Amino acid sequence: MKHKKTYHRIEWPIQEGKLIIEGPIAPETLEKYYFHEGLVAFRPPKQQKEALIGIAHLEEGRIIIARDGDTIVGYVTFLYPDPLERWSEGKMDNLLELGAIEVAPPYRGHQVGKQLLTVSMMDDAMEDYIIITTEYYWHWDLKGTGLTVWEYRKIMEKMMNAGGLVWYATDDPEICSHPANCLMARIGKRVDQASVEKFDQLRFMNRYMY
Repeated sequence: MKHKKTYHRIEWPIQEGKLIIEGPIAPETLEKYYFHEGLVAFRPPKQQKEALIGIAHLEEGRIIIARDGDTIVGYVTFLYPDPLERWSEGKMDNLLELGAIEVAPPYRGHQVGKQLLTVSMMDDAMEDYIIITTEYYWHWDLKGTGLTVWEYRKIMEKMMNAGGLVWYATDDPEICSHPANCLMARIGKRVDQASVEKFDQLRFMNRYMY
């Protein structure tokens, strides 16, 4: 499968001015930008920047960023699922995972996450993919936001809905380990029925248990 990537950009107003939300971003462009010190959800900022550059180098990898001037203050990543996860077992070249989405604390509350997803889906090539995201409550910034698990879950669902992702049932043990965890997905308009059926098989791999 050839992974076509078409760049899109919008300006998003915030109280302090405006953000540029754009992508997919090339690795050499990411190199030029600073990484906000508040982006620490997954690893220290310097290491996370290196991780994003690595994803941008992948043939299927997509990075959409929100930046304030030359400082990245938010991002979302798309790439093939981790080889250790069930979602890679189907060896589907048209299934991508929304691997991470993060917005620096000072920029939250401005719908930056929603806009990152909106810009992500502006590329017509996304209609060729099944996009999934696995939401686990232990990745959420409950302490920093002061929200309950269910309040945060509601926010995450609304944000993902902005990108066309909706809730899907699954028997994946890690997702089923807590009721707030969930699988969300977006099936592109040009995805064939065989791929949809294979995705359904990946969602339910433990039917023999029932």
